[in-house]
Amino acid sequence: MFPRFAAILALAALGGGLFSQGTPAAPGAATGQTNPAAAPLSARNATYAITARLDPRSRSLTGDELLTWRNPAAVPATTLRFHLYYNAWRNSRSSWLRERLLAASDRSLVERPAEDWGWIDITSLRLIDGGTPLDLTSELRFVAPDDGNQDDRTVVEVPLPRAVAPGGTINVQIAWSSRVPRTFARTGAIGNFYFLAQWFPKIGVLQDAGWNCHQFHASTEFFSDFGSYDVRLTVPAGWTVGATGVERDRRDETDGTTTHHYYQDDVHDFAWTTSPDFVERHARFEHPSLPAVDMRLLLQREHADQAERHFAATRAALRYYGEWFGAYPYGHITVVDPAWASGAGGMEYPTLFTAGSRWLAPAGATTPEGVTIHEAGHQFWFGIVASNEFENAWMDEGFNTFSTARVVEQAFQPNYHVKRYFGGFVPWTFYDLALTRVGDGDRPSAYRALAKVDAQATPSWRYWPGAGGALTYSKTSLWLHTLERMLGWETVQRIMSTYFERWKFRHPRPADFFAVVNEVSGRDMTWFFDQVHRSSNVFDYGVDVFKSGPATARGYFGDGNGRAFSDAEGPTDTYHTTLVVRRYGEGEFPVDVRVQFENGEEMRWHWDGRDRWKAFEVDRPSRASLAQVDPDHVLLLDVNYTNNSAALAPKGGQAARKWSLVWLVWLQDHLMTYGFFV
Repeated sequence: MFPRFAAILALAALGGGLFSQGTPAAPGAATGQTNPAAAPLSARNATYAITARLDPRSRSLTGDELLTWRNPAAVPATTLRFHLYYNAWRNSRSSWLRERLLAASDRSLVERPAEDWGWIDITSLRLIDGGTPLDLTSELRFVAPDDGNQDDRTVVEVPLPRAVAPGGTINVQIAWSSRVPRTFARTGAIGNFYFLAQWFPKIGVLQDAGWNCHQFHASTEFFSDFGSYDVRLTVPAGWTVGATGVERDRRDETDGTTTHHYYQDDVHDFAWTTSPDFVERHARFEHPSLPAVDMRLLLQREHADQAERHFAATRAALRYYGEWFGAYPYGHITVVDPAWASGAGGMEYPTLFTAGSRWLAPAGATTPEGVTIHEAGHQFWFGIVASNEFENAWMDEGFNTFSTARVVEQAFQPNYHVKRYFGGFVPWTFYDLALTRVGDGDRPSAYRALAKVDAQATPSWRYWPGAGGALTYSKTSLWLHTLERMLGWETVQRIMSTYFERWKFRHPRPADFFAVVNEVSGRDMTWFFDQVHRSSNVFDYGVDVFKSGPATARGYFGDGNGRAFSDAEGPTDTYHTTLVVRRYGEGEFPVDVRVQFENGEEMRWHWDGRDRWKAFEVDRPSRASLAQVDPDHVLLLDVNYTNNSAALAPKGGQAARKWSLVWLVWLQDHLMTYGFFV
């Protein structure tokens, strides 16, 4: 037992011993909270005191943790379940690796050398009540609640000698050791760069239906309860450490190492990084109506000149997310620029995230700005609201993709397209091609390729392994942007801010968000979510028939003795236009239909979009030139924009053909020129 645990154990003993049935005192009281009078932001059901030592020579990590856990459910806890994420890379029989191989032919992950694999082993698990610890190590057993894979070791369960009642607390001391792998899933090491996430035994979330403690899957991330973290990390002397929370103190040891002490309340995870090669920079976010935030940046030396770009992007996220949705409640944030080829870039953890840049990063292109905004933005939807990413990953990733695109649109325009050559090393910036939120920020191409593979309501861990990005990120962003175009940004902003304020630190579920949409918009949007969330139906509206000509008719006209055959009955100065629009997909959505005429006039109709087709006919003094369905692109989920419009050849078609040939020659030359660089 470690001396620093004494305060927590004393508190537990005063509260009733091993299985306290009352509400525990604020964890900060036991671990030296900076401001004990401050009201907790979260329930703090899972509080950790952790000591860990990194040995870079063997790439090993040993640790000891004391968990103070409060049962938040309405049912007694007869067992405890813990995540052991590093066992996903123990061998190729883990569920994580099986799923990765199911969706990809690349076997490089399983063909890695022995030193690149990793694992985590619990060496001791004891219940602590201030007296004699109760050793339950021999009772540990691996379980596979999702797929029954007996070879998977990412979830471990231990039975309890007596149940923990609802609201009761328990203290568990766990000793463990692990081998840090070459990076899998953004955690691991390359050279002297370590990024350590999901690195300790972490308790699952007990709900009324039982333990929500999923195995580690290829297409999902994480879910855990809020608490306080009091963590001491021992690394070689001279190595910089960045971590969740703030550093309270550091101590040089006699063996050439340094222990860094970090602390943070009201978070649901803890990650850290260390390296002797970081360049450290500091800046501050200040705003007239939002709390100030100290920004710490740990950069690779080759990116030192990009420090202000990282800070500017972080400021943009803190500002716009704060103004639109709600304030960032922590007074600090750490930005990590990961090492080249480390595989740790673009990932979020409470008060700390990894960005991602290149040595050659042209101005006007959002690298590193885009990924920095996105990962800083995760502090809100992942870090504060904290929905279940195993089951409803779109409630974080999709919301954040939508929010990121809005911030880039607001703060970083023009956003030029960049194509990289020679293994991604040399960038070519297309200054005549600025990316837009519709064209790239919502990721429409990613969604369209896999639109029908799964319904979004399928638990995220059960998605086809290659479909998570399309359904989680892109589809959600597209339907949120569609809502914005349908309801207006002011309404969508109020929806998102109401949802954020109501559900922060509370683990909301999809029905909670849908209820806020209906409430704030004043409209029942069930029909919309039935399609975009609860089904895999796709939307595809197009022009089927479009013609326009003189409004004449041929045949018999008149009555009785006046009946006569005519080849051109009707006004010669009027044109009859016929337009048939069709619903090719299964999804139904109200759309506008527009016809433009050669004299510059236009007509619009509104169609509920329910039937398979709808015909529109009109007589006008001018010939029609263009027909469009959904001309304002309200429905951004349409999987085929190429059929949304049709044009009639204008008079003077010879000139049009001439210019078409000129354009085709220019295009051929353009493609051949750029083809040289591919």
